[in-house]
Amino acid sequence: MPLETIEATRHEWEEGYRRLEGASGDRQRYHNLLAELELVLDELRRRIGQTFTLDELAAAYAGADRWVQDALAEHALVPGWPARLTTVQDAAFHVYSRGAVDYRP
Repeated sequence: MPLETIEATRHEWEEGYRRLEGASGDRQRYHNLLAELELVLDELRRRIGQTFTLDELAAAYAGADRWVQDALAEHALVPGWPARLTTVQDAAFHVYSRGAVDYRP
């Protein structure tokens, strides 16, 4: 995947993480987002493993809409997850990207 594409994708992830952190003033909403973030992180660990590159993670992101939706539909603890899906998905990929072997801030 071209470097420009990876950087644009990383920007999407960062924006999702900012939206998640922006909800920290609403304790209940933030708690729900963090719980859903953990669900997606668990699924990323299962699908990608512990050793990966940003390119591999970006490729997984390209097809993630369906499996993230499935994971949240199956395991989310509170209703309303569809409204939070994009934020949770992007934030999870941002957090997980920090473990990439080629990660740099």
